[in-house]
Amino acid sequence: MTVRSSWRRRASLYAASLACCAASLAATPTGASAAPAPIGTPAKAAAATFTDDFNGAAGSAVDGGKWQIETGDNVNNHERQFYTAGNSNAALDGQGNLVITARKENPGNYQCWYGRCEYTSARLNTSGKFTQAYGHVEARMKVPRGQGMWPAFWMLGSDIGSVGWPASGEIDVMENVGFEPSTVHGTLHGPGYSGSGGIGAAYTLPGGQAFADGFHTFAVDWAPNSVKWSVDGNVYQTRTPADVGGNQWAFNKPFFLILNLAVGGYWPGDPDGSTGFPQQLVVDYVHVTTQ
Repeated sequence: MTVRSSWRRRASLYAASLACCAASLAATPTGASAAPAPIGTPAKAAAATFTDDFNGAAGSAVDGGKWQIETGDNVNNHERQFYTAGNSNAALDGQGNLVITARKENPGNYQCWYGRCEYTSARLNTSGKFTQAYGHVEARMKVPRGQGMWPAFWMLGSDIGSVGWPASGEIDVMENVGFEPSTVHGTLHGPGYSGSGGIGAAYTLPGGQAFADGFHTFAVDWAPNSVKWSVDGNVYQTRTPADVGGNQWAFNKPFFLILNLAVGGYWPGDPDGSTGFPQQLVVDYVHVTTQ
């Protein structure tokens, strides 16, 4: 990523969340593999380790036992929104979905890096509540549409408070920017390959379809020394230590989950007259299994 760098847009918010909220695995050598199971031994079934299907009454806040809500603005990437607390911008819809809503409003007279904030939205993470190394990480979502919209589903190394970024590592499962309605991005960030040097690829729907037209499933299959991305079950990239140019592979340790909807910033650009509000990131579920 260039100045759309995940850390540039996220560092100050994450530091704030560490300060206000509660809140490894050793790296596996390249090429290492588990010992083969004895012949006839059945393979272990994947076990669910984190499940949120967002069932609850319309207007309810997210489950505080699973998610914490971050608040504030983000000068690092010149995003325009203020992330609010409670259920103002992140609430269940009563139909099994979490809805993160970006609005062009400022009822709380919130102040942003550029002055009085023009927009509100929400950002959630599982720091201090759920972390995991390896497995299948998946969310089914419908993204918003319009210039300046920037939804993301991603993960940070749980040691970020002690080692900082990018040594913590970052796995972007899905990012979308409004000016690319048919395309999403999956990216790795680590020491020596962060910011504009982030390692990733894009996935584009066929036939000019837009991701905002319906729900899609975004996932990574994560193992020692391997991260594999898919959209609707279609694998579009696999990354290993061979891809990081001799730098440290920062992904053999626990990470936590993050969901957010940003408005504006260096990468997506600001909303314009063509952008309608409110806009919504609708999340059907977030599931994590052991494989």
